[in-house]
Amino acid sequence: MTADLQELVSLIGETQQYFKLQASKQVDTALTLRNWLIGYYIAEYELNGADRAEYGAKLIDRLSKQLSAKQLRGFSPISLRLYRSFYLAYPQIQQSLTVKSYMTDFQHFGILARSSEESGSLKKMVERGVISSENLTLQPIQEKSQIDIDKLINHLSFTHFIELLKADTTLKRSFYEMESIRNNWSVRELQRAMNSMLFERTGLSSNKQAVLEKYGTQEKLLPEDLFRNPYMLEFLGLKEESEYSESDLEQAIINHLQTFLLELGKGFCFEARQKRLTFDNKHYRIDLVFYHRVLRCNVLIDLKLGEFTHADAGQMNVYLNYYKTNETNEGDNPPVGIILCASKNENLVKYATTGLPQQVFVNKYMLNLPNEEELRSIIEQEQEKIVK
Repeated sequence: MTADLQELVSLIGETQQYFKLQASKQVDTALTLRNWLIGYYIAEYELNGADRAEYGAKLIDRLSKQLSAKQLRGFSPISLRLYRSFYLAYPQIQQSLTVKSYMTDFQHFGILARSSEESGSLKKMVERGVISSENLTLQPIQEKSQIDIDKLINHLSFTHFIELLKADTTLKRSFYEMESIRNNWSVRELQRAMNSMLFERTGLSSNKQAVLEKYGTQEKLLPEDLFRNPYMLEFLGLKEESEYSESDLEQAIINHLQTFLLELGKGFCFEARQKRLTFDNKHYRIDLVFYHRVLRCNVLIDLKLGEFTHADAGQMNVYLNYYKTNETNEGDNPPVGIILCASKNENLVKYATTGLPQQVFVNKYMLNLPNEEELRSIIEQEQEKIVK
């Protein structure tokens, strides 16, 4: 096969893959809008249906049986309730440009626009007692622009939305929406983030609403806004034993670098491992070196199997001073250090890092994801330290 023909084969292959992906995205978008619209129909019927008082809570079960009798699949009571919750959580989807583009092909969208203006579904459903405000754990999220809503519809599948509906506050759901789009998370990655309570672990030292607003306005973010504690490294597959070495931990991180970068957070770019520094023919090595695009500085990570010691802070300070003098480029901010350790004494951390010329963070890592209550307890303890 000639080089020209090989190039043609490659071009056709790339074209096929691209349009296959686009077709898949269109299917996902159509499914999302279908489910949202079904949720809207159910909510409107609960509000305005002539027999709503008679059937009440039995409406969903009755509706599911009649749809099944018509050989329509995918409309179990659980699914129908999910579609209704989806509509109640995202009523503003109606205003999206994507939905409006479907109006020309599907006449019922005209009915949607007209009837919702007349009824004000969410408010009236609560006022009339159709839906109890106490049972509305999924509150409508804050107003978003059409661009924001269209990003959600066009970038996230309905399976993503199923996970997002599990968020118990508006702010938490907004956070996971933003991170899902920003990081192009798969559903599995979104599930992992939510299960490891990423929202709670992000910006422990700051008001989370302020952190989100900084993201949106490009206001200067601080390292403490971005670095998490603890870091969840259960994806490495290592057991919490003394048998493995720091090099084993480092190698496992390199083998799972993509997932590790997601755990670190937005903006981290990998630069080097075992970066060598030499003083009078004596060599020192920095475990991992990253550049942070948002903070505009190098981030040096030192891995420790055991408990943090004051010597670890001194060693990191040497690395940071070297980097500031020899590796910092014009326009860069001073480097930041993260010491990842299995455990730490807070008082020792305080006295070892206070007054250092560079910023050093001492954060824990966990190789096994604790249950939600244990993790919540850890987070509350971290927040209490900050308040003190």
